[in-house]
Amino acid sequence: MLPMDDIMARTKGIPAAITLIWIASGLALAAPHPARAASEQPVPVQLATAETRDVPVFVTSPGTVTAYNSVTVRTRVDGELQHILFKEGQDVAEGQLLALIDPRTYEAALQSAKAQLQQHEATLSNARLNLTRDTELGKSDFVSVQTLDNERAKVAELEAQVASDQAAISRAATELSYTRIVSPLSGRAGLRLVDQGNIVHAGDAGGLVVINQIDPISVISTLPEQSLPAVVKAMRAGALQAQALSREDGRILATGTVSLIDNQIDPNSGTVKLKSDFANARDALWPGQFVDIKVRVDVLPHAVTIPASALQRGPQGLFVFAVGPDDRAQTAPVSAGQIADGTAVIETGLAPGQRVITGGQYRVRPGSLVTVSVSGEAGQ
Repeated sequence: MLPMDDIMARTKGIPAAITLIWIASGLALAAPHPARAASEQPVPVQLATAETRDVPVFVTSPGTVTAYNSVTVRTRVDGELQHILFKEGQDVAEGQLLALIDPRTYEAALQSAKAQLQQHEATLSNARLNLTRDTELGKSDFVSVQTLDNERAKVAELEAQVASDQAAISRAATELSYTRIVSPLSGRAGLRLVDQGNIVHAGDAGGLVVINQIDPISVISTLPEQSLPAVVKAMRAGALQAQALSREDGRILATGTVSLIDNQIDPNSGTVKLKSDFANARDALWPGQFVDIKVRVDVLPHAVTIPASALQRGPQGLFVFAVGPDDRAQTAPVSAGQIADGTAVIETGLAPGQRVITGGQYRVRPGSLVTVSVSGEAGQ
């Protein structure tokens, strides 16, 4: 910019108004451009450094909690339901008495069968005595051979009748025992399906109560067929751990093991069923509940990882804003593998130690000067 004396000398003879305009224009050109200065202001962002570590590989699939065992308790004989001896929602033990059916008819049938046996045993005893006596007489030809044959047949017939009576007693005793309805397993009783005083029948479809075994408890999940080889390989290597996750917030509800892979893939859905078992002493899982099953199937050694929040998607696919030593951001196309628990595995596009932007990307353009915001880089 020229000194003021030179300006005045060169403008001598020029109208004053034009001179003032020229001076003002020169001052304006000499001043810094405000937009250009603003573009050099660093953009505050959050940064993280790509690092290598062993990353567990998980397969996650939706599942439904089911009872480990479930039994509908039904009566096996007909009669009046005299007593109900359990409470709805109560934990019951295997063999515990749940209900009583009027036993009088079955007690009478048992007594009748026993009396029938005694009668036939007495007749059989007499027939055996006659056969023994006549056999001795037959040696002296006092009894015909035909008579002896008839007596032998009579003894055999009565022996068969006694055996039948013994079977009838066993059947009657069994039916009498069925009037005492006991729990076939340890579990939790559900809603009572029949009230005391009703006449129940062995053919009733509804039963008396459903008992579910919920400790341990199971989850049936549906696994995409693409994930099946990894799960099979992991199961062959040893016990396969499974985690049941809440559908609401992803927290771990229970940890157990995979117990079964179904023996066929559903051709309609392209999925295969997976069964996992869990200890459930605190009732963290409940039959009918929807959960996610997370299964660890492998470990990626020395994988390059970054926070998943660094990933951006553009017309050409995934990319990140990488920050160089000059603190300027540049786009870096990447390919990502597993993304889980807020961490992304980078297969190509980044090297360990490179810095990437994890927050504030919406203000960044390629070549932007950036600075670390208050949150900084630590721990990311």
